Amino acid sequence: KGKGMIGNIYSMGLALQALGATERFYAPREWDCAEAFSVVCSHEYRQPMAVAQVLPALVGKSYLDVASVDCDTSVSQSPGLNTTSELGTAAVLGAAPMEVLYSIVNKLQGRHFNYTTLVRVPVGSTMLQVMEAAEAERPDIFSFQMEQTSWGPMVVSIHGLAANTADRTYWHFLSDENSLQEGVGTYKPQNGTHVQAVFSTY
Repeated sequence: KGKGMIGNIYSMGLALQALGATERFYAPREWDCAEAFSVVCSHEYRQPMAVAQVLPALVGKSYLDVASVDCDTSVSQSPGLNTTSELGTAAVLGAAPMEVLYSIVNKLQGRHFNYTTLVRVPVGSTMLQVMEAAEAERPDIFSFQMEQTSWGPMVVSIHGLAANTADRTYWHFLSDENSLQEGVGTYKPQNGTHVQAVFSTY
């Protein structure tokens, strides 16, 4: 159903490892190995944690094989993997402008709000850069805070409303009503995309 996607792009590495390591146990059910690997190879991975999880599957291994790894074996970089963030930055420099519609929505706690702004940023900008541009224009409305994690920056507060594990709340990002498959630090909206940050519960 997901055209090769298993969960989201970040869960693909572990999913492929698990399916590869346990293939003799799930027969006769079948999964399209080639389709799943095409999803991985067409994605530009930048987060070290994501690369660490997907690379073993790309070389036909899993974390279960770590005890028998030959440390003298060198592995060339696989297609689609790119851990150099400078390439993404270079793509933005000198790029033509694009427009992204950005909304922040809270219908869950306290005083509800729903604000939308049209942000102009260079083509190739990440969602984080869109948010920074919106904050620069209207800091009273679109201010936000984030924390650095091993998976990249995670937005923990927008417009003064912070996510809370005790309340099981978080900021859910959607692109044209579909959940983002990447974090704000790597997701690159297209021209005309509408991205919403919705205060949600799980």
